[in-house]
Amino acid sequence: MKAEVSPLTDKVERSPRLTPQEVARFREIARVARVDILTMLCGAGSGHTGGSLSIVELLIVLFYKKMRHRPVQPDWPDRDKLILSKGHAAPALYAVLGRLGYFPAEEFCRLRKVGGILQGHVDCLTTPGVETSTGSLGQGLSQANGLALAERLSGRPTKVYVILGDGEVEAGQIWEAAMTAHHYRLDNLCALLDWNNYQIDGSVDFVKSLSPLNEKWASFGWHVLKCDGHDFQSIYSALLEADEVKGKPTIIIARTIKGKGVSFMEHRVEWHGIAPNAEELERALAELRGGA
Repeated sequence: MKAEVSPLTDKVERSPRLTPQEVARFREIARVARVDILTMLCGAGSGHTGGSLSIVELLIVLFYKKMRHRPVQPDWPDRDKLILSKGHAAPALYAVLGRLGYFPAEEFCRLRKVGGILQGHVDCLTTPGVETSTGSLGQGLSQANGLALAERLSGRPTKVYVILGDGEVEAGQIWEAAMTAHHYRLDNLCALLDWNNYQIDGSVDFVKSLSPLNEKWASFGWHVLKCDGHDFQSIYSALLEADEVKGKPTIIIARTIKGKGVSFMEHRVEWHGIAPNAEELERALAELRGGA
């Protein structure tokens, strides 16, 4: 199964509105990505389902519309960069990178397999298109700070994006990194927070509430935006607004649904860290095919 992919340009798109044709195309790409995610997780027999499904639309807008990058030249010096700080959502990133041509989609069936290039958490040493390997949750924002500082010193027009998990934002290192980004006025840095309100032990509000979330980030000197994390235009508009912010970093708080796209996985914390079995996969694929 292949998604329709058109060649990407090296320039940032500036049109403020997505066309109906783009939205329809992105919806189909999202459907295929979810099929790929679930199929590779079932084949691996382990992995993180809910949080992979919740960031599909964010990744599609970034890689298909917003970021400057070259699948045939992953190390192009002037590329924009994405850090997947919530690295356990690796299957979502792989689904997008593979269909774009960073590596053959046939690699999907070797997720978490010895000798494969797709690790359970993203690994820049084995997977083309992955900028940094994921360490402990919370480290990705620090990595993004370093890349943003390096790009500024190099004089390149690079934008650095980082996707954070909402449970991850409970970590203290996130807030140290948030202070650092403000201190150095990293306006070439944009964080996207996958706010699906679930983590491994339950709802984020129950485990350790982030409220008041907007005010917290603003008090750390960040420009705060919000979007519907499953609406392509909402995501794209927020990313364009982030480009106009000068002198401070931006965070886009994206409201998302854990397990998005499969009815029996949505809003279900038990799908945080398990893979579907064969019967569950068939049920999920039937739903996704029905939405084609």
